[in-house]
Amino acid sequence: MPADAPLLVYVTTPDRDTADALARLAVGERLAACANRIGPVGSIYRWDGDVVVDEEVSLILKTTRDRFDALRDAIVDAHPYDCPCVVALPIVDGHGPWLQWLRDETRDG
Repeated sequence: MPADAPLLVYVTTPDRDTADALARLAVGERLAACANRIGPVGSIYRWDGDVVVDEEVSLILKTTRDRFDALRDAIVDAHPYDCPCVVALPIVDGHGPWLQWLRDETRDG
């Protein structure tokens, strides 16, 4: 995968304020070009041996492969969860000018 390959990064958070803070961190540090906040969404997951039904707010961050490690580390460091979900999905194709914008906005300043 090329260093500037585009990625979508999915992150779950406990609430809107946390999602907004993480999004501002990511975009402000040029670790992501854009963030979308979704939710609240219903989440059902297993934690500490129990099945938990909860509401969370999701983030979708747009970045590049070469920025992902720094983005992941920043999100994990700032996140209130013990084990936050931070996963990357490749963007296999898209609108060329938008993909170039994404690359431009995630370059070191």
